[in-house]
Amino acid sequence: MIRFLLNDELVTVRDTPADTTVLDYLRKNVTSEIERRTGTKEGCCSGDCGACTVVVGEHEQDRMKYRTMNGCITLLPSLHGKQLITVEDLADGDELHPVQEALVAHHASQCGYCTPGIVMSLFALHHESPDSQVDAMEALGGNLCRCTGYRPIMEAAKSLQGQKPDDQFVTREKTTISILKDLSNNDTVGSDDFIIPKSEDELAGYLEKNPQSRLLAGGTDLGLEVTQLLKRMPQLVYLGNVPELQQIDVTDHELTIGAAATYRQIEPVLSYYFSEFGDMLERLGSQQIRNHGTLGGNIGNASPIGDTPPVLLALDACIELRKGKSIRVLPLAQFFLDYKKTALQPGEYISKVRIPLGQNTLKVYKLSKRYGDDISTILAAINIQVDSHGVVVQARVAFGGMAAIPKRATNCENVLVGEPLNSAALDRAKTAIQSEFNPLSDVRASSDYRLQAACNLLERYVLETRGEPVRILTHA
Repeated sequence: MIRFLLNDELVTVRDTPADTTVLDYLRKNVTSEIERRTGTKEGCCSGDCGACTVVVGEHEQDRMKYRTMNGCITLLPSLHGKQLITVEDLADGDELHPVQEALVAHHASQCGYCTPGIVMSLFALHHESPDSQVDAMEALGGNLCRCTGYRPIMEAAKSLQGQKPDDQFVTREKTTISILKDLSNNDTVGSDDFIIPKSEDELAGYLEKNPQSRLLAGGTDLGLEVTQLLKRMPQLVYLGNVPELQQIDVTDHELTIGAAATYRQIEPVLSYYFSEFGDMLERLGSQQIRNHGTLGGNIGNASPIGDTPPVLLALDACIELRKGKSIRVLPLAQFFLDYKKTALQPGEYISKVRIPLGQNTLKVYKLSKRYGDDISTILAAINIQVDSHGVVVQARVAFGGMAAIPKRATNCENVLVGEPLNSAALDRAKTAIQSEFNPLSDVRASSDYRLQAACNLLERYVLETRGEPVRILTHA
């Protein structure tokens, strides 16, 4: 059974299938556990529009942390041991929440369909810690308003800046934390269609016996299989309560990231060591997605257009794979075999991502139809090191969207190594890219566009690292 707080009410989910989305659970009320809550809306059912935005609360260091999520692609096991807050919970009796009052005062709604999701995003922003440095534009980046202007919404958001939260959630904070701690102290949770292990040893032992199980971390890709492909998930293993998979460790030579650490958790550390990586994460989905999506999930999904694998390839990352008590370390370049096929063995899972630290000249370029919150048309991650004479001593050039897998341009790298990074070497490297890749044409771009863009991005990297001006053409 799954247990969580719905606002301040303890809910026990017994008979609802584990692959039910939070949105369907709230709106359809497939059991009698709660009253139907229709304030949370269904828009795209793919985690894009934000109409389904709800807030999940967790206790961290004896404080409650509130983060948005897309209810449409979040599955029920993700709620275990947490607090779920919907738009119906914000008003205190007849008194509107300060966020609601601000939106009313600035006339920041027309049809109102998207408004509940906007309210919830602003509620989470209102409760952010001062050192989080999240602004209103970032917090609302995952909320699409279909009919009203964004100016009054932003004015409402700005009116809340500097206000310290003083609502019923602050008043009940200690009580809420106490209840959530009791929930987290229970034994491993499970039933016929899901399990929520509490340690990595439990996880490894279970998967060794049940290799057909599907792993659920952030669910930002897995949820789409439920909502878009209408697949059933007969056996889910939720990773969010395994602390070892969320650890981040740093030594003098290596950064190690647990596979279930969320983008939001890893963004500060990646920004510190690899600023271009951190900047790219700001364009990886909305804040709702980054709050729950994980690095291990992005790798394990093995999508050719996943944003993080090319960057990790350019950084020469390795991954730890565990099966039972056995652990092996595999260079990420050897993990992707073919479209959606990987080197994972039955019962094996990604445990950690290991990134070497030291000298790097990484740059990341993402081309997409929208600047933010969009899937990549092509992503290039380039990391080339030259010696004091300007000769290339190491080259790692990786692309997403250019092949059936995230892939390093090994022919291009071989052409560059041992040569001065000049125009002649660049021309040969471009020729190598064009002979090495045969990308597909699809709704995002043609094959010719992708090849030309890949060559142009390599040239841009060379110009930028040499301090030469880059001419970017735009067309109306």
